[in-house]
Amino acid sequence: MSSPASALQLENLLYEKKDGIAYVTLNRPKVLNALNAETWRDLQTAFETTRQDEEVRGVILTGGGDKAFIAGADISELSRMNAVEAEKSSSFGQAVLSLIEDLGKPVIAAVNGFALGGGCETAMACTIRIASESAKFGQPEVKLGVLPGGGGTQRLPRLVGRGRALQLILTGEIINAQEAFQLGIVNRVLPQAVFMEEIRKLAAQIAANGGVAVRLSKMVIDAGFNMDLAEACSLESYAFSLGFSTEDQKEGMTAFLEKRKPNFKGR
Repeated sequence: MSSPASALQLENLLYEKKDGIAYVTLNRPKVLNALNAETWRDLQTAFETTRQDEEVRGVILTGGGDKAFIAGADISELSRMNAVEAEKSSSFGQAVLSLIEDLGKPVIAAVNGFALGGGCETAMACTIRIASESAKFGQPEVKLGVLPGGGGTQRLPRLVGRGRALQLILTGEIINAQEAFQLGIVNRVLPQAVFMEEIRKLAAQIAANGGVAVRLSKMVIDAGFNMDLAEACSLESYAFSLGFSTEDQKEGMTAFLEKRKPNFKGR
């Protein structure tokens, strides 16, 4: 019988699970995968289901079609909002992106085109960002008379530094994949011909490791980032000790000593 995640049917997303990897694909190519309220809810459903699915060890998030990862918010929807509705929309989008960021499983953003506004914010909430050569990034909200509302004013400075983030947000400038790589927004830029193949290899490489160790490593890096060094190292020691209470630790070290590949169970 299929697990709930493999059977997931959503209006604005495609969901597939294969070899322990969940593939979440925005499926609104006619509007460049723009984020409307229904799509935000579909993303929430997909990632909540993924979080609960023990078979899933990682996620690849990408956009349908050949032009956009996510081109931004659905402006036709935003243009009709009042201030109260805008606050609710912003808070809900931020909650969905926090779910992605704190999933407990690595999420790779396969940025295959435009990642603007909410699309750039969605990519920044992912664990790792890989861009195709045609990808474009930006937070152009000021050109619409508003500011980023999905965490862009907070995640972008943490990735590129305050000064560079201010320049990008205050100008609304759109940058190409190589510029995004130079700034540290993306980890790699790949040719379109090998784009998804290389991302699948990366996801499989991570998924082959001890699931608890991967989860704890991400938790310590995220939590320790804003701590002072002594506190962060103390947290690392605690998480390191937790690893020694897991089946994965025993299997990993036994496999090493026996010169074989480990068979991790994620517990």
